[in-house]
Amino acid sequence: MTAGTPKIVILGSGMAGLGAAQCLRAEGLVSRVYDRNSYPGGHTASHRIEGFTFDEGPHVSFTRNERVRQLFMESVGGDYQAVSAKINNYWRGHWVPHPAITNLFGLPAPLVVDVLRDFIDRPHDLEVRNYADWLLASYGETFARTFPMQYARKYHTTSAANMSTEWVGPRLYQARLEEVLLGAVAASSPAVHYVQDYRYPTHGGFAAFLPRLLDGVAAVLNHEVIGVDPRTRKIRFSNGTEATYDHLISSIPLPELIPLVAGAPEDVKEAATMLACTSVVLVNLGVARPDVSDSSWTYFYDDDYPFSRVSFPAVFSPHVVPPGMSAIQAEVYYSKKYRPLDRAPQALIDPVVDGLRRCGILRPEDNIVLRNAQLVPYANIIFDLDRAAALQLVHGYLEDVGIGWCGRYGEWGYLWTDEAFVSGEAAARKVIDRTMSPAGVA
Repeated sequence: MTAGTPKIVILGSGMAGLGAAQCLRAEGLVSRVYDRNSYPGGHTASHRIEGFTFDEGPHVSFTRNERVRQLFMESVGGDYQAVSAKINNYWRGHWVPHPAITNLFGLPAPLVVDVLRDFIDRPHDLEVRNYADWLLASYGETFARTFPMQYARKYHTTSAANMSTEWVGPRLYQARLEEVLLGAVAASSPAVHYVQDYRYPTHGGFAAFLPRLLDGVAAVLNHEVIGVDPRTRKIRFSNGTEATYDHLISSIPLPELIPLVAGAPEDVKEAATMLACTSVVLVNLGVARPDVSDSSWTYFYDDDYPFSRVSFPAVFSPHVVPPGMSAIQAEVYYSKKYRPLDRAPQALIDPVVDGLRRCGILRPEDNIVLRNAQLVPYANIIFDLDRAAALQLVHGYLEDVGIGWCGRYGEWGYLWTDEAFVSGEAAARKVIDRTMSPAGVA
């Protein structure tokens, strides 16, 4: 760096960190991106296992952001799969197209009658204090308790009554009465899910979208942060090296970042421990049959199935599996705060296989040629009722000590891939504004 050039450090090379780096680069500012992994990309990494490619959870691109979409397309030279999403639900032996509220046809008649009655009579004047109230007001009691409240316990590891509604957005479809009635009497109904189609690299898994985002980025790998001193503006790494900064942007999960910051007050540390997040065990299976499923993914509600969602990577692209094979990825959720992981990840492989056989995805004669389990410590943010106050305190402190944040685990929000990239850009623009102000480093 030349004299007078600000030293800008970004912690984490996931989508948010890369968004920040590219935004700074566009303004002629140089940054250095540090990551503890041996590869860039954070959760957007793809792993090659015995000829199969698995992402860290189902990653597909359905962004409406044309700028981000173009960056992705440039990374793969236009070589991608355009897939029409087929998404369904499994409930007590029934396969139900998604969203279930507009696809009640074929479910037990007493259940359908109760759902319709409660949907029509749902309490429109209910005071919405939490996610459970929102579900009751949106769907009526029978549907709410049978489907989304049950799914919340499996996927978010806590009850809907213990969750806020800040995260919902377009993720749960609020159907009109006509749509619900049509879906109850007709075998098929119009597709209304927010993911109608998506794009996925033909080769290399979702991580193949990264090269264009890494272009011109100084990424330093195998550097795990063990200390940040806002007073001296120094960062210490576990390998014994140090880095100094004038401006710092972090995408490190807040509960990990705060204990690393020298001088962090006890109330801020306590608030960071209140921020809840799920972890997920991904059970990855390779199957010697090409037609395991034509669905992109399936949601599972019943408690006797350990997984909440099952996806089928070969539907994303046939090139992520060897010829004549299929792949299955099952997600089993835990959380330190509400449902601690009580076994080794590998111990979940057999229960998952058993569940896949009971529901019919796997046949008795199927040859499973790959069995793998991977623990991802940070998965989805839990929007519990502790989150808002704790996050305000943590973000306020980081603002006071001059540490920017971005991404799903920096914002502590429910960000999709493109949203994480844009979050990084927003954090970078704050740095740009400071460098251009009279008080900034120039």
